[in-house]
Amino acid sequence: MNRVTYGTGVAGDPWILKTPPLTSAFEVWKDEATDPPALVVQVGKTQLSYQLRAIADAHAMLKAHGDWMPLGNADEGKPVKDGTLEAWARDAGNPVGGYYGLRKGYRGRFANYVAPVLEMLGLVELEHNARNNRVRAL
Repeated sequence: MNRVTYGTGVAGDPWILKTPPLTSAFEVWKDEATDPPALVVQVGKTQLSYQLRAIADAHAMLKAHGDWMPLGNADEGKPVKDGTLEAWARDAGNPVGGYYGLRKGYRGRFANYVAPVLEMLGLVELEHNARNNRVRAL
């Protein structure tokens, strides 16, 4: 399981998590004051943000899926494989009708940063291989 180094998940006290292969650390926190509420990810000097509802929506989708799903990480604008968490997070058929990412140009990499949050919250099981990781709902 991806362990929290410290933090309560707010801007001044973020969760410190690692990407699925456990190679890179990043900070993440909830910002419920924005419209829409956001899950903010800080990777070095780069900040990404996703709609906060992505946590509940992704968990519900994975529960309905019922089996392992490939992550399929990709930057915005790069092609994604069908049937992956990344493809779902930008598909017009998802609950928000497209990208969960909020910052144009930085709306990709959903599976890389949101899946560890889901794992930390105890909502999913996440693989931690060097490549081709998968996720499933608990």
